[in-house]
Amino acid sequence: MYECETVQDMVRLMGSKIKEMADSLSDEQVKRFIDEILGADRVYVMGAGRSGLVAKAFAMRLMHLGLKSYVIGETITPAMKKGDLVVAFSGSGETKTIAELCETAKSIGGRICLVSSKKDSRIGRIADSVVVIESHRDTVMDESAEYEIRQMMGEHKSFAPLGTLFETASMVFSDSIISAIMEITECEECDLKGRHANIE
Repeated sequence: MYECETVQDMVRLMGSKIKEMADSLSDEQVKRFIDEILGADRVYVMGAGRSGLVAKAFAMRLMHLGLKSYVIGETITPAMKKGDLVVAFSGSGETKTIAELCETAKSIGGRICLVSSKKDSRIGRIADSVVVIESHRDTVMDESAEYEIRQMMGEHKSFAPLGTLFETASMVFSDSIISAIMEITECEECDLKGRHANIE
């Protein structure tokens, strides 16, 4: 019989870490992030690995709100133009593939919003808006290769896989942003349901 912390205890611990994250969020950063989204003609989202899944979920909710949203890398994503917004999810702010895409978007004239644990980072330095999500991260010598290294090594440390709650916290944060935008725009849940997929 194996021994480990109970799943219930892990859930409680993760919940407490999410609360700590919420308490550490900057009102100014959140307001600027929302202003960028509401001021954009089109919103493009991206992230690597699990952060990419969070980004896709966020794009779906933005679509449900009636906003034009796209996932970078999908075959049906249209060309960016000046004034379009990119929302990047990157815990380190250094993930090589995401940083390069952000730099390309910036050269086109796009605006960049970063959701990260690290403001002073490759992406953070070119971003128009950064929301810092506090999380405990394992030290990686080359943060630009962090995602790739962890995928290859299959490391599992601490009570949360890969030693980070960034993706979980980002998911909660992005859903909270959707709720805030619903309130600001006076969007009702029935409006969202009207845009929900109906051919599944």
